[in-house]
Amino acid sequence: MYSDPLVAAITEAEGLVAAAPHIETEADLLEGLQYLAQGVAACVHGAFHFDKDHPFLLSGTGPFTKIGLDNPDTLYFGARVDGAHEYVVTGRRGTTADISFQVLGGGEYTDDNVPASTVAFDDRELTVDADGRFAVRFGPGEPGPDYYRLPPGKAQLVIREVFDDWAAERSTFAIARADTAGTAPPPVTPELIAKRYAAAGKQLVNRVKTWLQFPKWFYDPLPVNTLTAPRLTPGGLATQFSSVGHYDLADDQALIITVPRGDAPYLGFQLGSLWYISLDYIHHQTSLNGSQAQVDPDGMIRIVVSQGDPGVTNWAETLGHRRGYLQFRWQRTDSPLTPADGPTAQVVPLADVAQHLPHYAANRIAGAAWRARIAERARLIGERMVG
Repeated sequence: MYSDPLVAAITEAEGLVAAAPHIETEADLLEGLQYLAQGVAACVHGAFHFDKDHPFLLSGTGPFTKIGLDNPDTLYFGARVDGAHEYVVTGRRGTTADISFQVLGGGEYTDDNVPASTVAFDDRELTVDADGRFAVRFGPGEPGPDYYRLPPGKAQLVIREVFDDWAAERSTFAIARADTAGTAPPPVTPELIAKRYAAAGKQLVNRVKTWLQFPKWFYDPLPVNTLTAPRLTPGGLATQFSSVGHYDLADDQALIITVPRGDAPYLGFQLGSLWYISLDYIHHQTSLNGSQAQVDPDGMIRIVVSQGDPGVTNWAETLGHRRGYLQFRWQRTDSPLTPADGPTAQVVPLADVAQHLPHYAANRIAGAAWRARIAERARLIGERMVG
């Protein structure tokens, strides 16, 4: 059967999920099995529809295909490219906070390899006309305005569109290989179908192994319930700084995180599970950005991470996850961030949260207002990320 390699890979990947060392409860396992199913969907989609000869930008990460501590504020697009050929990306610039372009060479992410970033820039380098249109080329030629050199061999082109205001106007993107535009790929063959099923299976096992290992490099060695100073994000993103950490909280505890709002066009915070994926950000407030977070009169954002409801606007819900990951991102920065621009964190009893919020009276939110806030999140996600 053509699908035998994929079936075998799903069985292997399920075994890896079931044996994950962080599983403590049935809920942890069920979350892992859902993560596995989303991975199956994403890997089949990629293996059958990535085509470096007739490329199409695929959205491989979203609310139902989570991977790599996906950012709730970001739309992700990707294509496979070959350094021997020229590709053109066209589109129209919307009103979102940032668009970044990255080319990853040196193979796939694996549990022992982080591929090098060979190209990284944001849309400020694009030539955008009065109608917001742009065209940028990637290929083997000499770099210049709106032209970037690809590394030899196969590579990945990744485009990230970042929303500060979830109601902002989306940008549009399309890709074509210059010498095949206007032509069609050949009909599929039995050999190609077999190759794609095998590729989907290989990608699935690699996906599970990689993203179980990744936080062990960058998060787990850090002191618990702390966050790093802002630093350039590993992987070569052009203007992104990040601060990371991991938490471990009892149900009667809260982690109060204080961070300056600053002037970065994009500031985002999110929680992640030990599967290294975002928590449910549609029906719960598990992330906050510069537009969504309440800023106190002193210019500080104070976020309360807890299982129990502290009754404040900037509550980040842990959704029963006693342990998890913490992530800040700043994008489109004009200068390096310093430790003073980053967050501080303090564990307090949940019952004492009010005593540790200097503007608590203004931070409070009632039940009906909270429900309306969540309903607005779901509406904007629905409009932005059609399933």
